Amino acid sequence: MVHVQFKICNEVAIKIIARKALPRFPNFKSSVFFIIHFEAMNERHTEFMKLALDEAVKAGRKEEVPVGAVLVSETGEILSSAHNQTIDRCDPTAHAEILALREGAGKISNYRLLNTTLYVTVEPCPMCMGAIIHARVSRVVFGIHDAKWGAAGSLYNFSDNERLNHRPEIIHGVCHEECRALIQDFFYTRRNAARKNR
Repeated sequence: MVHVQFKICNEVAIKIIARKALPRFPNFKSSVFFIIHFEAMNERHTEFMKLALDEAVKAGRKEEVPVGAVLVSETGEILSSAHNQTIDRCDPTAHAEILALREGAGKISNYRLLNTTLYVTVEPCPMCMGAIIHARVSRVVFGIHDAKWGAAGSLYNFSDNERLNHRPEIIHGVCHEECRALIQDFFYTRRNAARKNR
């Protein structure tokens, strides 16, 4: 059996890839089923990422860097949701991902978060990716890359390091424009405020 999975969430691109891939995999019953499967997956990713965006907005209102995260079980149950609170809590580890992992682990009374998906608006940093790997999160879905701190493909790629005993699947680019706009607007506003105070 051939298992095919495309880490892409653009509906048009999915259809194009499906049409190109199907001739190579004659066992697929129909292109309709193939396309519907990926479109449904795309919709689910978007749904949960929008919840993570809601969390990110909460962070921005507190003048925290607007990053939000949502942890989802294999069945689609939301286990936790969180946003950056490093300033509010005076805690350098209080990133959205860490808080979501802590809450989720508490909810299921298990430090292993097997078969879960973590949705986060911005690519996780090394600290958060380390926690994600320790927790055995199965999949990380994020909106935008972080060239300065990203540890899921940008600055580092913990998910592709064969020396680690767990490597989560990475999907990126979900709600990319919304995630990017939120971060850009936040830092634009902060820079303008700093100039006015000079």
